[in-house]
Amino acid sequence: MTTLQRRASTTSQNAWLSRLNKQFPDLIPPIIALAIFLLVWQLFSWTPGATLPGPIQVIKDTWILILYPFYDKGGTDKGLFWQILASLQRVAISYTLAAIIGIALGILIGTNKMMSKALDPLFQLLRTVPPLAWVPISLAALRQNEPAALFVIFITAIWPILINTAVGVKQIPQDYNNVAKVLQLSRKEYFFNILIPAALPYIFTGLRIAIGLAWLAIIAAEIVMSGIVGIGFFIWEAYQNNAVSEVILALIYIGVVGLLLDKAMAWIETRIVPEGQK
Repeated sequence: MTTLQRRASTTSQNAWLSRLNKQFPDLIPPIIALAIFLLVWQLFSWTPGATLPGPIQVIKDTWILILYPFYDKGGTDKGLFWQILASLQRVAISYTLAAIIGIALGILIGTNKMMSKALDPLFQLLRTVPPLAWVPISLAALRQNEPAALFVIFITAIWPILINTAVGVKQIPQDYNNVAKVLQLSRKEYFFNILIPAALPYIFTGLRIAIGLAWLAIIAAEIVMSGIVGIGFFIWEAYQNNAVSEVILALIYIGVVGLLLDKAMAWIETRIVPEGQK
């Protein structure tokens, strides 16, 4: 290949990358970063004494799981789709309950100084307890794996919702309250027309943090609770069988689902919270 041909080829490649970058400006950087990460991971797996399988080996070892995520042989022997779905169902139940109770308590604390002084120290204490620490307590109290897992998710997710809601209510501008007094708004009108709209950005901040914590909590709960279908128990069972590639595949699924949950909550926020309040 002559120098002129090489220059023409390079120019053509640059033009192609430029067009791609214009069409997908936010796509190129993460693709490059992902490719570098996979390359470093693969090179690390080839080093002498490395025990962690590389991307190529992971795909080889888990090819059946990737191709057949919907298989169901009964019991806990199910494909990754059913494992993820079972975990998501638990998260949906507990997260919804945490959102309802957390927002209600947050509004109560934000509007009542006496309740705030009484309950805030207790809530600040409980919110620092890690999800795994709640597992033995929930098992001792509820004595069944399923309710215990639901409780662990609930108790982990409720705190950011509650605290952010309370902060949002306390941050309502005094001018809004003065207008409400001048207009002699009823409690119902004040609640729906001033309190909720003003606190919405804070509430959604808590909801977004909580959905990530809830997804983390279900994984932790399922890992130590045997005999239940879920991605956490799948990881623990794979680890027990020394199937490291299956553990890595499950971690990828967990990361993707967690990202989608966060993006879904962000999308809902854009549809509900006015642009000027974000």
